[in-house]
Amino acid sequence: MSMAMKKEVPNQGKETPPSGLFSLFTNAKVGVVPLPLYLVLAAVIFLASMYGKLPADMIGGFAVIIIMGILLGEIGLKVPILKEIGGPAIMAIMVPSIMVFYNLINPSALKAITAVMKTSNFLYLYISVLVVGSILGMNRKVLVQGFMRMFVPLIVGTVAAISAGLLVGTLFGYTIHRTFFFIIIPIIGGGIGEGILPLSIGYAAILKIPQEALIGQLIPAAVIGNIVAIVCAGLLKRLGEKKPELTGNGVLVKSGDDSEVLNAKGIDKPIDFPLMGAGLLIACSFFVFGNLASPFIGIPGAIIMIFTAAIVKYLNIMPASMEQGTFHLYKFVSSSLTWPLMVGLGVLYTPLKDVVATVTPGYLAVVASVVLAMMTSGFFIGRLMNMYPVESALVTGCHSGLGGTGDVAILSASNRMELMPFAQISTRIGGASMIVIAVVLLKLYH
Repeated sequence: MSMAMKKEVPNQGKETPPSGLFSLFTNAKVGVVPLPLYLVLAAVIFLASMYGKLPADMIGGFAVIIIMGILLGEIGLKVPILKEIGGPAIMAIMVPSIMVFYNLINPSALKAITAVMKTSNFLYLYISVLVVGSILGMNRKVLVQGFMRMFVPLIVGTVAAISAGLLVGTLFGYTIHRTFFFIIIPIIGGGIGEGILPLSIGYAAILKIPQEALIGQLIPAAVIGNIVAIVCAGLLKRLGEKKPELTGNGVLVKSGDDSEVLNAKGIDKPIDFPLMGAGLLIACSFFVFGNLASPFIGIPGAIIMIFTAAIVKYLNIMPASMEQGTFHLYKFVSSSLTWPLMVGLGVLYTPLKDVVATVTPGYLAVVASVVLAMMTSGFFIGRLMNMYPVESALVTGCHSGLGGTGDVAILSASNRMELMPFAQISTRIGGASMIVIAVVLLKLYH
């Protein structure tokens, strides 16, 4: 019996490593897709593009940008350091841009991406769903009370950021016009999906310049600003550890009366697919209304869409079930199609040579000054308004992040995710307000 056992143990030891490697391979995932299946799908799409069988329409376009987007987003989430500074957005935008620069994307794939992004107008659909869904999905109590609480730090921080940016920009030889509209506003505009994309639509309509030419000029400021804000968040965390009297460890107001806002429930009902269909109709209708009203008001349709959604939410006139459907659609699109959209932006709207030409030492100095001024003012205003300075600086600083993704990155770096409701106020309402103001000013002074 013992001899038999001695013979079996070595055999088992020899078989375990291959079994372990195979199990590791089969259990690995790219995003939510199992690795073996991902490789099969990628091979099919790649071969179709190589042999000219990839449809140059929505089907082929979605296939290419999704297969690339989930891979690049996953890499951005896993690479050390990069994952802490908005890695998925950086990877999904810059890698395709580099591939285009070096002609590494074949013509069939390029035609398919162009078809889904431009011909089928996926870009505008994404913007509509994100803007309308994110605003209608906010808890109204958080919207009203949170904005009242954040109003002074947000206003003062924004003024300080603009002033500092204009001053540093002037010192480095930038015009006030370029510094304000093309560096400062992209940083404090609320991210890429909810900020830069509708901003680029407004700019394009006023300046009569193709939107793709503008996006490449706007994105670098937002990405670099987000990196600076994350670094500052880490430094604020250390400051709170060294001087505990400056932080509430996730509590914003010293009296503790922000608990009602933090405990307010958002839309947490089960997903209802027919309601999501209604949400798609509502998002598209807001965008159509913006285009309809634009000739009469004189403001680009995308900006009217943002303003209208905020008014509807504030007045509480949208049926709760419709808000639920619009919000769940927003969650689906933002969680499933953001990195694929970034791939499309990288391929078509972010020419590498323009990005490299844009980012100079002076440019970096302007971006850093904007973020530092905003967070510093938030710190000191917080002390005057019975807020904890560290938390006030962090929430104000989220106004300079990459939208919801930036909020997560900034608050994660400071280990204060409890502040997310206030960060959303700072990002969404603050960002939307700046986009509206910027477009109106550009129309008056371009």
